[in-house]
Amino acid sequence: MKYTIDKESKVSAYMQIYTQIKNDIIKNIIHYQDKLPSKRQLALDTQTSVITIEHAYSILIDEGYIESRERSGYFVIYQNSRWFSASNENRPMIHHPLNHYSQETFSYHLYGKAMRKVLQEYQEQIMVKSPNFGCVELKSAIGNYLKRNRGIQVENNQIIIGSGAEYLYGLIGQMIGNDVIYALENPCYDKIKKVYQSNHIEIDLLKMGSDGIQSEALKNTKAKVLHVTPYNSFPSGISASISKRNEYVRFAKERKGFVIEDDFDSEFCLSTKIVDTIYSLEPDTCVIYMNSFSKTIAPSIRIAYMVLPKQYTKTFCDKISFYSCTVPTIDQYVLAEILNNGDFERHINRVRRKLRKEMKK
Repeated sequence: MKYTIDKESKVSAYMQIYTQIKNDIIKNIIHYQDKLPSKRQLALDTQTSVITIEHAYSILIDEGYIESRERSGYFVIYQNSRWFSASNENRPMIHHPLNHYSQETFSYHLYGKAMRKVLQEYQEQIMVKSPNFGCVELKSAIGNYLKRNRGIQVENNQIIIGSGAEYLYGLIGQMIGNDVIYALENPCYDKIKKVYQSNHIEIDLLKMGSDGIQSEALKNTKAKVLHVTPYNSFPSGISASISKRNEYVRFAKERKGFVIEDDFDSEFCLSTKIVDTIYSLEPDTCVIYMNSFSKTIAPSIRIAYMVLPKQYTKTFCDKISFYSCTVPTIDQYVLAEILNNGDFERHINRVRRKLRKEMKK
């Protein structure tokens, strides 16, 4: 393994090292259970500091590519096989304590400032009915935010705006239909189950392991749709490793089904780099990505969105095209302003810094 640092690059040294090692792991150049160089050795090889290597390794650990073994070093735990081994699921849990995120809501002053600007600039336009799938201003703002922060590149027509995640669960049931079984994490957020059942959808609850749904449960279910909250599953607090996220994608592709990626709470990830989404692993065919702003801004902001896989966008949209958008136009314009002017990301970064300080105490 030979890693180099481009000193002319705008990308930090630790991110360059992280990316090179990650790519070697994914391409199977570095194999499962292989030992990585020590921090000191890799620092010498790359002419960087031990802290730089430590930072790169910590991100790889957070994402589930490698693990640190006491007095032994760093070892690759990422697997790209069809199903995991049972031993892999007995590893220490990737866990986020319940309600670990800050209760600090978005600044009322900044929200009011954004609203005043919208009232001044849009005037009578706020009285106009929103397009059925949401205003183009908000969809563009969400698309740009996802590109900057989540590695997701989408077109506006792939984004559907709705008043809260529960509303979107119902739309998903109508897009995919109720003639197939939907698999959910066990335990899971109870409203997910209730919404699907109210749409006469058969549910299969799959037992959780240390880093996501157990492979044996995935193999045995007859479901074709898999609804997961991979970053911070409620109420268990379990986060799916990158290997498990790939397993979810393989599950959907093999069964010609879909993964519903409910990216709840992911903005408050304490790692320097937020874990890759399932959608970014398979954006075109089998993953529906969804998130909301009720945790990141305030519980009263009943705005959520989902991103449809490119291949199925027209088919899915045709099935729900008669629904009117359930989010008022002015609320969409205000949220678009907050996303575009940088206030939202500054708020997220401020909360994450606060959480890191709290974790160190």
